[in-house]
Amino acid sequence: MYVRLKIKDTVRIPPNRLSEDISSVIKDLLWEQFEGKLDKEYGMIIGIESIEEIGEGRIIEGDGAVYFDVVFNALAFKPMMQEVVEGEVVEIVEFGAFVSIGPMDALLHMSQVMDDYLVYDEKNKRLIGRESKKSLQEGDAVRVRIVALSLKEREPEKSKIGLTMRQPWLGALSWIEEELKKLGVEK
Repeated sequence: MYVRLKIKDTVRIPPNRLSEDISSVIKDLLWEQFEGKLDKEYGMIIGIESIEEIGEGRIIEGDGAVYFDVVFNALAFKPMMQEVVEGEVVEIVEFGAFVSIGPMDALLHMSQVMDDYLVYDEKNKRLIGRESKKSLQEGDAVRVRIVALSLKEREPEKSKIGLTMRQPWLGALSWIEEELKKLGVEK
């Protein structure tokens, strides 16, 4: 889920940047410090929207920099347990599929794709249901539920998100459209 946040922090402006416009420097430094960073409380910070308040600058003895307390608005992606999200299959592997949900990739294990026995078609990079003949391949748009979540602040690349499609109205969007047509429901 995407969220807007109001964050308070202190920004250190080094001496060599004090001659520049302070608000521009603060915005640059906030981008450097926060963009793409993962925080358990906030999620992954995608961008800095605006700066609301810049406090008085403080100088700390022995440091030529100036410190400013800042209140700013940021946009973040914070996945939540049991949340239903849509994404795109970016890679098919023999044990499942990786799905891009926002700025992060999540694993859809083959046991969580459907209630059918799946066959991995290595040549065409797809998973095929033995009885249903439904297939899942790279580029497919899917609706999934987050069922496992382990976010690692220090090593974001080691964060793990587990997904499922084994529930009604989850799956490849093309499968859902077929079901709706069978029921006579127009989109």
